[in-house]
Amino acid sequence: MTLKEWRHWLREQLKAGESPEIDADVLLCHVLTKPRSFILAWPEYELSEPELAALKMLTKRRQIGEPIAHLTGEREFWSLNLKVSPDTLIPRPDTEIIIEAALARLPDAPATLADLGTGTGAIALALKSERPQDSIYAVEFNANAAALARLNSERLNLAIDVRQGSWFEPLAGLKFDMLLSNPPYIDGADPHLQEGDVRFEPASALVAEEAGMADLRHLIRQAPEYLNDNGWLLLEHGWQQAALVRDYFTELGFQAVATLCDYGDNERITLAQWPGRQHV
Repeated sequence: MTLKEWRHWLREQLKAGESPEIDADVLLCHVLTKPRSFILAWPEYELSEPELAALKMLTKRRQIGEPIAHLTGEREFWSLNLKVSPDTLIPRPDTEIIIEAALARLPDAPATLADLGTGTGAIALALKSERPQDSIYAVEFNANAAALARLNSERLNLAIDVRQGSWFEPLAGLKFDMLLSNPPYIDGADPHLQEGDVRFEPASALVAEEAGMADLRHLIRQAPEYLNDNGWLLLEHGWQQAALVRDYFTELGFQAVATLCDYGDNERITLAQWPGRQHV
């Protein structure tokens, strides 16, 4: 069978999914180690036996719902090709909004930033790619995920300081102009945890106590100790948590509290500025 025929076969095998055409092309490109232009330009190409074996194996894994990013070991975020693994969340397009919000609020001068719960390093590396002059720290509790963030840093030649530990613990004594985080914020009883890609992602990166609010509250409560005067805290959260996050920011004395919507028009990112204790 030719490449054109296998492409059709793949789409049929994956038609129960949300994007069989895209998934089929991604898997073909991965197996062939070729760009999509090759698939379009050489429809008569005949796959080798090793290529077919790999393609069939990946197809079976995709049919049971395993994320494409886990099958290929890669995911693009902010135009960066990141290595991913089952030890981390898969970077999602909506998280790019936190990058846009950060870039709009950072000064022209060099700044010091920290990405808390960095996973693949996506947020820290995206910001480093835009602001090479900044000192950027990335904190991750999971040792394997921290190692992956370091690997992505090295592969992309974007120098960030990856530190293993829980939230602020590895940052003792440091002060920052901006803190960012996409922490666990899903209620453990949420039925969506049994659907889609999240079934294959680490629960520790998804689920938080207190109906999903525990880590968000912890970050807001502890941030003033680590923020410079007029420094920013930016948090990703669930679409139903925005009001709670805003209220907690305000209660603790933060100013300029605002929420931004994701690409689906859901409230997704809430940010606030710490004026300094003398102004609270």
